[in-house]
Amino acid sequence: MYILKRFGLMLLTLWIIVTLTFIIMHVIPGDPFSNDSKTIPPAVLENMRARYNLDEPYIVQYALYLKNLLLLDLGPSIQSKTTDVNTLIARGFGPSAILGLQSLIIALVAGISLGTLAALHHNRPLDYISMFIAILGVSIPSFILAPLLIKYVAVKWELLPVASWGTWRHTLLPSIALAVSPLAVIARFMRTSMLDVLNRDYIRTAYAKGLSGPAVTLRHGLRNALIPVLSFIGPLFASVITGTFVVEKIFAIPGIGKYFVDSIFNRDYPVILGTTIFYGAILVVTLFLIDIAYRAVDPRIQLVSKGE
Repeated sequence: MYILKRFGLMLLTLWIIVTLTFIIMHVIPGDPFSNDSKTIPPAVLENMRARYNLDEPYIVQYALYLKNLLLLDLGPSIQSKTTDVNTLIARGFGPSAILGLQSLIIALVAGISLGTLAALHHNRPLDYISMFIAILGVSIPSFILAPLLIKYVAVKWELLPVASWGTWRHTLLPSIALAVSPLAVIARFMRTSMLDVLNRDYIRTAYAKGLSGPAVTLRHGLRNALIPVLSFIGPLFASVITGTFVVEKIFAIPGIGKYFVDSIFNRDYPVILGTTIFYGAILVVTLFLIDIAYRAVDPRIQLVSKGE
């Protein structure tokens, strides 16, 4: 019952995302053909608007879009006249997913390790160094870090390619640029959670039973300390994926972010709506799966709603 309710809430959230995005786009004055109004005859403009149902009332446009969306048809791209939005997303999802997953793995492995080390060496030099790195990572956004990595790692030291897309080496710099900020947040989350767990009675009991420090840390401390971090992975995954917008542009990555940025400048309504819905779906589905994953991490958490 709980899972069904969460699934219904997920669908409601997606509908709200679609509706708000549709409203925001149409509240802004003009349409995708406004810039061409001085160079294209009015009759041609009317035919072009009719081709994409832009001559219909907003409520009709909204109903038509929802109808096509239920059929998983995101519509044709206005700027890329020979390509539909489904094809653009399918074409760009691969590079975006690779960057997002690599960034997430880097952030999780390094962040959990850094936060755990900081907690185990609380108020000692390693703790201060770890938290300084975390603060530095939070303070430098990816769009600032990306040009710095290009300047020093790619251009000055010539360790990795500058930009574009090809081998796995092309993915390292953008993945690092995306991973630094979430890495820092995970490290701070993990340090706080680990400090709380290490002060629990069952940790002292484990030491009293003669278990070694690494065994206590891994079997009792780390698993329980990961629960608050797990709740952060869902939004983190979506933020890392959506954070590729600017980074993909900087590194000339042919991902969904490139199409999204271009669609905003061109006011390509179907692409804006399609990419927004796609990323919104990633976020809400990930949160839904994280709720279910709680039970696997900690059997004490029951997937039931209140009163059941």
